This record gives sequence, structure tokens and C-alpha cells, in this order.
Amino acid sequence: MASTIVNAPCTVPSVKGFETQNYVGLRPISSLRFNSGRTSTSGRSRGLFVVRACERHDGHVKKIEMSIEECEAAVVAGNAPEAPPVPPKPAAPVGTPVIKPYQLTRRPRRNRKSPALRASFQETSISPANFVYPLFIHEGWYSWILYVLTSTLVLFPRPAGQEDTPIGAMPGCYRLGWRHGLVEEVAKARDVGVNSIVLFPKVPDALKSPTGDEAYNDNGLVPRTIRLLKDKFPDLVIYTDVALDPYSSDGHDGIVREDGVIMNDETVHQLCKQAVSQ
Repeated sequence: MASTIVNAPCTVPSVKGFETQNYVGLRPISSLRFNSGRTSTSGRSRGLFVVRACERHDGHVKKIEMSIEECEAAVVAGNAPEAPPVPPKPAAPVGTPVIKPYQLTRRPRRNRKSPALRASFQETSISPANFVYPLFIHEGWYSWILYVLTSTLVLFPRPAGQEDTPIGAMPGCYRLGWRHGLVEEVAKARDVGVNSIVLFPKVPDALKSPTGDEAYNDNGLVPRTIRLLKDKFPDLVIYTDVALDPYSSDGHDGIVREDGVIMNDETVHQLCKQAVSQ
């Protein structure tokens, strides 16, 4: 579709106000010159433009059933088609302040106007490889039930079938046995693209103490689990929870003084030893 604008200057600023989404392909006809009918102070002649309207019809664009060549021929014959009207500017809400537009060289919002543009310019994409799978572990049936009989430590294996135990406060979640249940769950996660996990241990109460010394036991539950997983899945990414609460008999993340005050510096010392161990 095409139409003609007569007496428009042959410069781009002369068509300022046209939306590029509605009018594209300004085409000057250099062989024709028209006088504007008014005395021009600059003395320059004015040229003729043929403007092609876009295919999208939004109610503001008047389509002319003529090709560019037909429009040019009509102009030469003196029958210039009527130019499409300039689309009206959408109204702003009542009370919008009238200000001079800011001279911004870049307005990033236009990069988010449509799904196609967002897909082209987005900087972050989420995939299973970005997920970290939290896994709760305990000793499982390979753990030891500790009995203290007359200061003698007797170790008994837990019966089979009690390896993975449900967590009552978290429906659908289980504490996994570190030798079997955990390994199976990690294998399933890797099958769907999740290759990062974080471990949260539950140690037997008999191993807990006010200072949480079990946290940096090199043969404790978490270090043993890490060695096992790395042996089976060398490229697995493993995060650990550096905290004292799983190992503290007080159930707190820090060492608690007898008057209830948390001993921050002493706790940090223990946490540093735990981080190095894990």
C-alpha cells in the first residue's frame, strides 16, 4: 500500500511525528519539484515523498489500494492520492504532569515489549543445571544405635527396612540413608539434569555436645558421605551446611553460655574448623 505526501521537505526531520511502526520506506522522488504556494524564506524547493503504510491495520492507518508505481504515476499525472492521517497520540491518564521529554539515548523498556524481544535480550535462563537439591541424610540401617552400659560403648546395627524415614514436618521429604537411599536419589536427580546438592545431616544424640565437636570429625557423617558421593559421581557439585545446630546438644547454631548468651567468637572458631573438615 502506498500514498503520497506533497510539499514535504526531502529530509528526514520533515516527517517528524510519524511512527516508524506505521509508516516505513520513505522514498524521495528527486526528479520532481514543487513550489509550496507560499514564499519560502530559504529559497529551497520542496520534494515529494511516497509513504508506504504497514500491513497492520490498527484503526488509524488509511490503506490505499495502489502500488508504489501506481502512486508515482498518479502524482506525475497530477492526481496525488490522499496521504494517510497521522495516528493520534494515545491519551495519558488525567492528572499526568506535562513535562519536556528527557533526552535519553537509551530506553531499555523496549527490549521487554514482546515475548520475541524478551527471548532475544534476556540475560538469565533457568535450567535444571541451575538447581541445588537439598537432601537430608542420616546413618540409615548402617548407623549404630548407641547404648552406654556401665561406661562401655556397645554398637548394634539398626535393622534393615528403616533406612529412609519420613520427616513429619515436611510432607513428602525423607531422611535418606547415606549409603543407599542418598546414592539412589542423587542418581535420579542427575538423570533429569540436577547435578548440585546440599547436605543436611541428622547425627545421633549421643554424638552431640554443647560445643558441637562432632561437626569437624573427619570420619563423621558428612565427610564420609562426601567421599562416597565423589567416588561414585566425580563431577557432582556438593554444598554443605556449615552450622553447629545438628551437632549441638542445645540445638542452637552457636555455643551457649550458662547465662544464655551466645559466644560468637568461640562459635566462629568451631565453624572454621567444620568448614575445613568438610
